[in-house]
Amino acid sequence: MGALDYAGGTVVHINAGIAGLVACLMLGRRTGYGSQHLAPANLTFAMIGACLLWFGWMGFNGGSGLAANERAVMAILVTQIAAAAGTISWMAAEWISRGKPSLLGMISGAVAGLVAITPASGFVEPAPALFIGLVAGVLCFWMVAVVKAKLGYDDSLDAFGVHGIGGMLGAVLTGPPMMTQVGIQIFSVAATLIYGGIVSFVILFVIKKTMGLRVTKDEELTGLDLAIHGERIE
Repeated sequence: MGALDYAGGTVVHINAGIAGLVACLMLGRRTGYGSQHLAPANLTFAMIGACLLWFGWMGFNGGSGLAANERAVMAILVTQIAAAAGTISWMAAEWISRGKPSLLGMISGAVAGLVAITPASGFVEPAPALFIGLVAGVLCFWMVAVVKAKLGYDDSLDAFGVHGIGGMLGAVLTGPPMMTQVGIQIFSVAATLIYGGIVSFVILFVIKKTMGLRVTKDEELTGLDLAIHGERIE
């Protein structure tokens, strides 16, 4: 269809984001949502995971051209820039609106920057990458901290707010260097949202009617590691 997507942002991040949104709507809210502080279980593990993700993303974007050349080098460079910019802009937005930044927020900002630069990584230079990362951090923070709270859906890992919104932003901002491309990019985003949303709904509906989607309330409160696998890291 002529859409530009260097490293699979449309088929990975937008698709995963809309699938996550459909899933959380069909599952419903977690036990205690809105009445309890559902903090991350282990920020140390979250930080380690984000570092591994950031490092691995260099290969994800840089290797998508299937060649060790100047384009691959530029893809790696702009990926690094966008991730750093997303980290800083999310931190700044959180600091301004809440009076203090957080490690979880900075991690989320880094992922937002990585997601947003993915479709454009083989086509843009450092300055546009910086802009994409900065916008991604602020926009995704707004979706997670404001829009999600107002709409009340329980997207526990912010798959839609970070991956979905960041992916859509990145796909659209891949188009401006060639203005005739913007409409194509927007159409590709819409097509992915419609297809991914409908197929996700059908799959989850079948599962819900056959084997069920949710564990019991007691299993949820105990924790799935312990309730299902009989083990837990303290």
